Amino acid sequence: MSSDFLIDRLTQGLKPVHRRRPLVDGAILASVAIVELVLFLAFGFMRPDMPKAMDMPSFWWKLISLGLIALASGAVAVLSLDPTRSPRRGLRWTVGLIVLSLAAGWMIDAAHDGFGALLTRLDWQHGVQCFAKMVVLSIPAVIGLGVLMRRGAPTDRAGTALASGLAAAAWGAFVFVFACPFDDPFYVAVWYSLGCGAVTLLGRLLLPRIARW
Repeated sequence: MSSDFLIDRLTQGLKPVHRRRPLVDGAILASVAIVELVLFLAFGFMRPDMPKAMDMPSFWWKLISLGLIALASGAVAVLSLDPTRSPRRGLRWTVGLIVLSLAAGWMIDAAHDGFGALLTRLDWQHGVQCFAKMVVLSIPAVIGLGVLMRRGAPTDRAGTALASGLAAAAWGAFVFVFACPFDDPFYVAVWYSLGCGAVTLLGRLLLPRIARW
């Protein structure tokens, strides 16, 4: 069987397809969503205490967070209808948005006693000092891991640097635990996250340059 005959058999009966138009697909999806929302409200399903709810930060947090997540995931779905596009990157961004939304909700929950109490618990003056000390305590580990990367031959320098930065950050924070006088979970979550995040980012940016080969 010749290759030309095989190609003709495989392509026989195929019809051309229209090129995907994300704006049109998005408009159709948005129209369906709007119609559903209008019908839902028209049938009287709105909560009776809506005016009171609109004064609550948690209401706006739910509304804005879910709206953004729906918009982001819908855009990813529409764009992925094109066979040349992958949804993986968009999904990662959506997961990040979800994490941020959950963090915002946690912040709102922590602020039940008022933002004044929240700021008092945060104790930013000591927090900045803790942040700086954690970064300093992480430097030896960053240097040690950088030397190992330099002597090794990682093929994914970015991934290795990210893991190394995170390991160094965690170690610096672990050491600092023995000296830190603050045990408030909110304080720890905020300042330790900031400290570890800064070191991780530093490692991700600097270590690939050190390990270039």
